[in-house]
Formats: sequence, C-alpha cells, structure tokens
Amino acid sequence: MKIALIGASGFVGGAVLKEATSRGHAVSAIARSPEKVAPLDGVTAVKADVTDAGALKAAIADSDIVISAFNGGWGDPDIYAKHLAGSKAIAAAAKAAGKRVIIVGGAGSLEIDGKQLVDAPDFPAAYKDGALAARDALAALRKESGLDWSFVSPAILLAPGERTGKFRLGTDQPVFDAKGESRISVEDLAVAILDEAATPKHSGKRFTAGY
Repeated sequence: MKIALIGASGFVGGAVLKEATSRGHAVSAIARSPEKVAPLDGVTAVKADVTDAGALKAAIADSDIVISAFNGGWGDPDIYAKHLAGSKAIAAAAKAAGKRVIIVGGAGSLEIDGKQLVDAPDFPAAYKDGALAARDALAALRKESGLDWSFVSPAILLAPGERTGKFRLGTDQPVFDAKGESRISVEDLAVAILDEAATPKHSGKRFTAGY
C-alpha cells in the first residue's frame, strides 16, 4: 500500500512507520519536523501543517490510506484546542480526498461500567486535556457521513517493548490481561493498526488492543 502517515516522528507514529516499512509499504511521512522522521527505505518525509487543509489534502492525494498519529503536543497548555482542531482538519482532508483514515487517539475515552476513564477523579492531570480532545475528536467522527474512518485507542498502559504480534482486540472497553492490567507495547499497537489498514474490520468504529 501507499500510506500517508501523519505524526510519523512521534512515539506511536515512529512505531507505525517501522512496522509499515517492514511490511513493504511505501510511506509518505507527514510531520511538522520532517528532519526527525526515521530514514527508512520506502519512506518519503513530507513537511505539512495539519491545520492547512489544502496542503494536507495534497500531501495525502496519492495514498491508499491515511493513518494519523497526530498529537497536539503533551505539555502544551493549548493541547486541547490544538489536538481537536488538528484531528478535525485531518478528518476533513481525508474526506475531501476520498481516503480511508485510521486515527490514533488515547485510552481516556475507553469505558469501564459505562464511564469513560478520563472522567475518573484519579485520571492523571497531565494527560487530561489531551484525553478530552481525543474523546471529542472521536465524538465528531461518529457524526461523520461520507468518511471511511476507524479510531484506535491503545491499552491504558502503552510503553516501548517487544513486537510479539499476539494481542486481543476490543471496542469501547479496555482489554485486560490475566493480572487485571490493560497494557500493550507500542510495537504491538503498530501491528494492530497496520492489520486494520490491510484488512479493515472496524470501519466507522473505535477499537482497542491489549494483552
């Protein structure tokens, strides 16, 4: 496939980039700082601002699918506004270009007993605004028509680790392991994302992955 990957220089985006190239896909790596994109075979780094709809539409025009690992910027006091605006602009560009899009969001909008994690009083304050923006971006996607989208929430615990290729998928609730933990390596999250890109099973839906 020809993949347009937004946020290719970030934590999740970098893992997706590595997994995509290992499968032989050609990737247009779209980033604010293209010099930070890993120099891998089959990768073309492209500088684009996600809030520039025209530039973004042009950047994804030749792709078969768009994968967005965009993040508004952890630690930025304006992360809520920036992440939500960027997410909506990415969806709009994908819709205008007629492309399927997979958007990576956070775990905060996953639900336990009908309540989203981000609404819990002990949700980490440092991640709250970003999680709220991702939650609202998902709500906006669910109102979309004419856009082929999927939204992926990682497990609650996401960290560098091993690529095992062995995990379980869920929808709106976290996937817990035998120890009662919801966790996955960023390498295996990338596997789940590229699997969905290759064989869509969650069009118009959110999915999650964990051990």
